[in-house]
Amino acid sequence: MFERPRVGERAVLVQLDVGSPSEPDRLEEFRLLADAAGAEVMAELGGSRSVPDPRLYIGVGKADELKQLVDAAGAELALFNHALSPGQERNLERLLQCRVVDRTGLILDIFAQRARSFEGKLQVELAQLRHLSTRLVRGWTHLERQKGGIGLRGPGETQLETDRRLLGNRIALLTRRLGRIESQRAQGRRARAKAELPVVSLVGYTNAGKSTLFNRLTQSGVLVADQLFATLDPTLRRLELPEGRILLADTVGFVSELPHELVAAFRATLEEARNASLLIHVVDAAAPQHARLMADVEMVLEEIGSGDIRRLEVWNKIDLLEGRGEARLDRDSEGLPARVWVSARTGQGMDLLVAALGELTGVAQVRRRLALGPAEGRSRAWLYDHATILSDEPLETGGWDLDLMLDPADLERLVARDPALGPRLRVDS
Repeated sequence: MFERPRVGERAVLVQLDVGSPSEPDRLEEFRLLADAAGAEVMAELGGSRSVPDPRLYIGVGKADELKQLVDAAGAELALFNHALSPGQERNLERLLQCRVVDRTGLILDIFAQRARSFEGKLQVELAQLRHLSTRLVRGWTHLERQKGGIGLRGPGETQLETDRRLLGNRIALLTRRLGRIESQRAQGRRARAKAELPVVSLVGYTNAGKSTLFNRLTQSGVLVADQLFATLDPTLRRLELPEGRILLADTVGFVSELPHELVAAFRATLEEARNASLLIHVVDAAAPQHARLMADVEMVLEEIGSGDIRRLEVWNKIDLLEGRGEARLDRDSEGLPARVWVSARTGQGMDLLVAALGELTGVAQVRRRLALGPAEGRSRAWLYDHATILSDEPLETGGWDLDLMLDPADLERLVARDPALGPRLRVDS
C-alpha cells in the first residue's frame, strides 16, 4: 500500500476535455487555484476522452504518460481539475506513487489555509469531514483491517467502522456548534431589522474585486490580494449614504463547480446573502469569460435561496479594459439602476454606485430634531421603533430632545398620529 507523505507541494496539473472541449479559461483558473494552495506547478497534462475511465478516470495510456511526467519532474502530488471517485483516487495513487488531489480536495485545502475566524475554521473542518466521509468506503484498504491481538480477538469492530463512527460523532458536534453560531447571527439580523437598516451583500466570483470595492466604500481594512479566495470570513460595516445609512456585507467569493460540502458548510455565512434586501453582483469587466462566471454565481445564489433578491450589477475593473472604460450607470426598462461601471482600485464611478444604492435601498431618509414633553413617552417609543435615533438628550424641564432620521413616509405617519408634533419638528442648520 502506498503511504501518503505528509508534505509535498511540487505538482503536475491534469485536465481532460471530457465529452466536449472545455472553456479555454478553465485551465488558467486551475493554475490560479494551485497557486492559491501553495503548489509549485512542474508540468501539465491535457487530452480528451469521450467518457471518464471508471478505474483511472484518464485511462491507462494517459495514466502511464502522467507517471512519466511525475517521475521526470520529481513531483509529489498530481492535481486533477475533475471530481474523482474514491476508487479512482486510490488506483491513481498506487500507480503514480504520489498523492492525488481532485478539484474538490484542492478547494477544501485552500479554504483550510485561509480560514481565520472560529466560525470559518469550524465550517472548513465540517466540509473536509463530509468530503472525507465519502472516501471511507473504498478509498483505503487499511481501514478495513480487523482490530485484533491478545485480549482483543473476536468479531470486534473493523477500523473502517471505528473511523466512520468517530467521523460521524465529530460531524454532529461541529453541526451543533455551527447551529449555535447561526442562532447568534439570527439575533443580530433581528436587531438590524428592528433598526430598519437595509442590508446589502456583495457577491460575485472570487477575485472579482469584492473586497477592494468593500474597502473603497467603507474605508475598511479587509485583506485584498490578487488571488482566489483571499478572504473567507464575512465582514459587516455601516455605510453612510447622503440620504441615510445601510449595512454592507462582504461575503466569500464563488467559483465554478464549488464543492457541495462547502456550500453546505458555509450556508450560515451565506445567510447574509439570503437575508439581504439587495445583492451587489460584482463582475470582473476585464474577464473575457465573464458571462460564464456570472452564470456560476447565479447558480450558487439559487442553491442557497437568494434567487429572488434584487440584483445590482457592478462591473468592476473598467481601468483594465482596452481603451479604458468610462464610469456610467445603466437603468432598466422601469428606470431603476441595473448596472454600474466602476473601478474599485481607482475610485471611478463610486459616486454613481452610491447614488444607485440610495435609490434601490429606499434610504432617502430625512433628519429632524424634536423636543418631546414628559407626557409624550408613547411618541418617543414609536420613534424608537420606526426611526434611527442619533441622540436622545434629557431636557431640564423634563422630556427629551431627539436627533433622528426616518423615512419621509414615516415622517408623514408621525405627524398624522399627532398633528401637534408637526410644527415642532425642526431642521438643524
